[in-house]
Amino acid sequence: MFSTLFVAAALLLPNSPTSNLAAAKSWPTFRGVDRSGVSQETGLLQKWPEGGPKLALEIVGAGRGYSSLAIADGRIITLGDGLSTAAEGDLDEYLVAFDQKTGKTLWKLKTGAPWDSGNPTWQSSRSTPTIDGNRVYALTAFGDLYCADVVTGKQIWKKNLKDDFSGKKADGWGYSESPTIDGDRLIVTPGGDKSTMVALDKKTGKLIWTAVRPEDRGAGHASIVVSEIGGVRVYVQTTGSGALGVRASDGKLMWSYEIEKTTAVIPTPIVRGDLVFFAAGYKRGAALLKQVPAGKGEVKVDEIYPINKELANKHGGIVLVGDYLYGDSDDQGIPFCADLMTGEIKWKGRISGKKSVAVCAADGCLYLHSDDGTVSLVKADPKELQEVGTFKTPGESDRPGWMHPVVFDGKLWVREQDKIFCYDVKAK
Repeated sequence: MFSTLFVAAALLLPNSPTSNLAAAKSWPTFRGVDRSGVSQETGLLQKWPEGGPKLALEIVGAGRGYSSLAIADGRIITLGDGLSTAAEGDLDEYLVAFDQKTGKTLWKLKTGAPWDSGNPTWQSSRSTPTIDGNRVYALTAFGDLYCADVVTGKQIWKKNLKDDFSGKKADGWGYSESPTIDGDRLIVTPGGDKSTMVALDKKTGKLIWTAVRPEDRGAGHASIVVSEIGGVRVYVQTTGSGALGVRASDGKLMWSYEIEKTTAVIPTPIVRGDLVFFAAGYKRGAALLKQVPAGKGEVKVDEIYPINKELANKHGGIVLVGDYLYGDSDDQGIPFCADLMTGEIKWKGRISGKKSVAVCAADGCLYLHSDDGTVSLVKADPKELQEVGTFKTPGESDRPGWMHPVVFDGKLWVREQDKIFCYDVKAK
């Protein structure tokens, strides 16, 4: 059932009344059902008491890592290595499931060695799993793509994006994409000019089609967003070379909007109707495009505005609430608000947290998770920056809080490495 909801919601406008029913039932993948980062929860606190909302549940055993949370059918699933609940000396990575109400570990599936490449603050898991009915899909930094039973955690099939599809990354930080489910297909981005994007049979892992962008630099870190243009379904994605659109039916490259090489391209694009907004960090910027029907079965793209450096975003993500964009200025800990259609900055300002900010939105507010573990509630108001609540998650960590927060089931879910904190944000 979920796969039908996933696709239906993805093809609807974020924040539209029609999408509310589908999106409210689960948060089964990175940035939610429609990959917008905007929760359809309502009736939430519009201001937090001093010290923040009530801590309802604390879960341990998520391990090291920057994966966010997939939540569906009473389960929370994420990726991490060196789990506190693993045997002594076991530093391997696991796909792990928890009971949503009690926090009890339900199962864990070993996915291999930890990603220990580079600076310690870049290491560990970073892809968020995708739950689809009775299965869950997860991608490791090494490119291992797992399909597992969602109830037992038993592995069903496995592929590797490099070995099986000749994929490559555009940077040295491993894969971060969350798999996309569209009906009976799983779509993922190996990257490069041999298999820029592939569609697989979700039940078997068998290859259905391969999409190629010539001279593609390699996969970035974004996840695919589904769009529908003039009756043509298009998978929108970004890689190290910029944005692209692929025809869902056969994998044909519909359009490509290339950018100059940069350190990494990380944020997931935002799709609203025929509009595509995509960003890159490291002072690169963001652009707004419009997908346009171009003959039978064809789609092209027009530029509404080119790369705007003021809208650069490294890895905290950007959300669209109403007609305005909200996100961190690169990774400076300075949130901004900008007009979607013009790119004009409406405000920038400091909040209580420090350094990089990961964002999601719900019920007219922004939930901002800062690098130092501070969480802020900010009004999604283009007129001014209003911080109406803040707290710091319990405990100390020597690693940054880059995990994207989740608002689901009247709760705010924040992962801090091995621990997951659940806060009651429902208005009484």
